[in-house]
Amino acid sequence: MTYSNLASLIIRLSFSTMLLTHGWGKFNRLISGNLSFGDPIGIGEAPSLVLAVIGEFVCPILLIIGFKSRINAIPPAITMLVAALIVHADDPWRKMEFPLLYFFGFLVIFLLGSGEYSLDWKLKKV
Repeated sequence: MTYSNLASLIIRLSFSTMLLTHGWGKFNRLISGNLSFGDPIGIGEAPSLVLAVIGEFVCPILLIIGFKSRINAIPPAITMLVAALIVHADDPWRKMEFPLLYFFGFLVIFLLGSGEYSLDWKLKKV
């Protein structure tokens, strides 16, 4: 066991599980048909909600199991940059801080990859 594999597991599990709590409500809103949502990048409420669900719910689940972690870290990172720099652009620092912390967590996941304790690693061995 190397510490980088353990670090990859810890960061994938912690950041993804925490972000899931934010994505769960958006996922429920989407499947219930309530598509009202903010439109921070000007593509419409429904597409913005779908992208938020992908970034905050779908990709974190895939990251937890360690499937294509580098690729699946990109949507949450972008979602958090949009939240920090666009949605909370006029808010105090404390409102921007958490999305930025998430962004850097998912950036580290992107750089580290899945590690040994992941579905990717298991599939590579087959």
